[in-house]
Amino acid sequence: MDYKSQSYANQAKSIIKNLEKRNMKGYYCETGKEALELVKSLIPKGASVTNGGSETLVETGVMDLLQSGGYHFIDRKSAKTPEESRTLFGQIVTADYFLMSSNAITAEGELINVDGVGNRVACLINGPAHVLVLAGMNKVVPTQEDGLRRVRNIAAPPNSIRVGANTPCSHTGLCADCQSDDCICCQIVITRRSRQPGRITVILIGQEYGF
Repeated sequence: MDYKSQSYANQAKSIIKNLEKRNMKGYYCETGKEALELVKSLIPKGASVTNGGSETLVETGVMDLLQSGGYHFIDRKSAKTPEESRTLFGQIVTADYFLMSSNAITAEGELINVDGVGNRVACLINGPAHVLVLAGMNKVVPTQEDGLRRVRNIAAPPNSIRVGANTPCSHTGLCADCQSDDCICCQIVITRRSRQPGRITVILIGQEYGF
């Protein structure tokens, strides 16, 4: 028996029940491949799709799926000027599906996310008709406080390096609660409930993905 996988499955079962209490849907997939197949089944062909920055989406193959041609993919990176970015964001917030990961998920089913500009958390909160959140079980934490610690000291340092941000954590690997111009922790959002039943779907994966 794979004891770690069984533990993940047991934990996910409890989290999914708590997500349902918060008007969110939940699924558990043992592998990233299973999660990819689930995403395929949830998004109809031809739907407008877009995404927030996420290593999990890349690692599971979901980004390749979104760009495969079967959907109307709205590329958030295609804008070349601030004016184009504003126009593009208008399309993003009215997309059929927005895909992202979560920086942390509590055992009680709360989503904890920290952003720099805030475009990712903005779409989680409101806008796109459906939000799919893919997260490896390495993102699960006991409490909100644990989640914030995880975001600051586990997720933010490598994310800062990924986006080329000149922050203290990108050099030391630890949060300095900085006020850097490059700070990627400007917005802290805790999603404790979805106002629209079923709008947010969380797909937990029994492997480690992302930061």
